[in-house]
This record gives sequence, structure tokens and C-alpha cells, in this order.
Amino acid sequence: MDLGLKNKIALVTGASRGLGYATALALAKEGCRVVINSRDEAKVKAAAQKINHDTGAQVIGLAGDVSQRDVPARLVEQIVLMFDGLDILITNAGGPPPGPFDSFDEEAWQKAVDISFMSHVRLIRAALPHLRKSNSASVLAVTSWVAKQPMLNLVLSNSVRAATAGLVKSLAMELGKEHIRFNSIMPGWTVTERVEELMTFRAKNNNTSAEIEAAKVITEIPLGRMARPEEFANVAAFLVSPAASYIHGVALPVDGGIIKGTF
Repeated sequence: MDLGLKNKIALVTGASRGLGYATALALAKEGCRVVINSRDEAKVKAAAQKINHDTGAQVIGLAGDVSQRDVPARLVEQIVLMFDGLDILITNAGGPPPGPFDSFDEEAWQKAVDISFMSHVRLIRAALPHLRKSNSASVLAVTSWVAKQPMLNLVLSNSVRAATAGLVKSLAMELGKEHIRFNSIMPGWTVTERVEELMTFRAKNNNTSAEIEAAKVITEIPLGRMARPEEFANVAAFLVSPAASYIHGVALPVDGGIIKGTF
């Protein structure tokens, strides 16, 4: 199936590793011109070079911490200077640390809001003038399945990711008439560095091992395994593509069935 992504211009943040990297790779395979971002300049440039080598697509790595107030606008400005436009925005950033409510002070809450909520707000605000000029504009915010089914010891992520899902749904209602599609995507347990960190945290708290904690998680997943990053990326690439032109305002789980709610 041709997704209609050839020569589209895409920005994927948080993309030097994990789900962001896998998504950028999937877009590049479909012929997109892709700009990827992460905080570490060496890592993001290495990731861009690897995707370029593996796909032959034009891929550029730009460093910057999207939780910082001025970085999102600077990233978008650089992309527009290079490509004279933007068609696809995928907003993704690392999640807040795990822990119970009493372990976080106000500074920790503000950092969580900046990384997992305001980064989406600022990127979308900066990109909107350029997305309005595209004939296939699409925004996809990466949240988490905990936006729909909160998890113990993830109070920061549970809270701010739900706010992001609400933001995206609101923008879908407000800006759909301008033919800009807005969706969010809720990854479940996926084999990434972030999940490895969470398993290590659980192992320390429970005096077990990361392998034992991962096995516990897998028993909760109806498909009986964690996802591979490329399985998430395939869904993300479809959602931002012209092939998904009538999918708008959804919060789509890619979770192996772990969310227990019917809707």
C-alpha cells in the first residue's frame, strides 16, 4: 500500500532512539524528507546518518531540548529555512521519572509539564503557520497508554499525558476545518530504553531483577509479549499519511490489548 508520503517534509522529535527513531525510519522508508531531533547532538546526528544510510532518504538531525521554552520555535524555523515548508509534525519526548506522589516536589511537576505537555503545545504553535500551507498537514502527539489507564507509581506521566490527549482532541475540533489533522497515539509496553529503565526501577523497589519485572508485565498483555518499536512506527506512519486522510481526533492505543476499557 502506498501511503502517499513521498517527498513530504516531516519533523519527529525525541528521535535519536526508541519509538521516535523507529518512526523516523518508517517515514524515511516511505520517501519522506525527515528532520529528527533530540537533546544530544552527537546521538541525533549519528541517528540521522544511520537512517540515511539504511534508506537513502534525506534525513537531518537537529539538537535541542524541546522542554526548553525557545527550542521548539527554533527547530521549526530551521526546518522551514531548509525545506521551505512542513507537512508532518510528530511530537515526542522522554517521559517523566517514576515514583509515588509524595516523592515529587513542585519543581519535578513543572519539569514533567514542560517535557510531556508544553513541548507539544510549543511545537504545534510554532508549526501551525507552516502546516496551514500544506495540502496534507498532519500532527501526531506521542503520549502513552497510561493516558487512558493510569499506572501505579507513574503519577507524573499519568497526569500530563492525559492533558496532552485532551489538547490534541481540542485542536482536532478547533482546526479540523482548516484541514489539519490531529491525532495522538498511545504506545503500550514496547522494547525500548525507556521501558528498560522502568523495569530497572521496579526491580530496585521490589528487590528482584529487570527480567523478572518484564515477565510480570508480559502476563498482563493479551498478546503475550511487548511490542517491537517498528510495530508502533508502522501505525504512526500510517496515521500521519494521506492514506489516513479521514482519521482525525483519535487517541489510538498500540498496546497489545492491555487497556481494559471498551472504548
